[in-house]
Amino acid sequence: MSLSQSEIVQRLVELENEHRELDEIIELLINSGEIDELKIKRLKKRKLRIKDMVVFYENMLIPDIDA
Repeated sequence: MSLSQSEIVQRLVELENEHRELDEIIELLINSGEIDELKIKRLKKRKLRIKDMVVFYENMLIPDIDA
């Protein structure tokens, strides 16, 4: 499956928004005083997976350069 550049950019925007939302949720959970370590750990892992996907899609936007 080949994505167009606009589809890649759209996916990047979606992932970056989700990453930002997870960051806010994690911060709220930590500051709430009711710390659920397992839930926070799962959210942090999800956030890392999203970051990896962002890097993957960003790399798709970089043209290959022949050496």
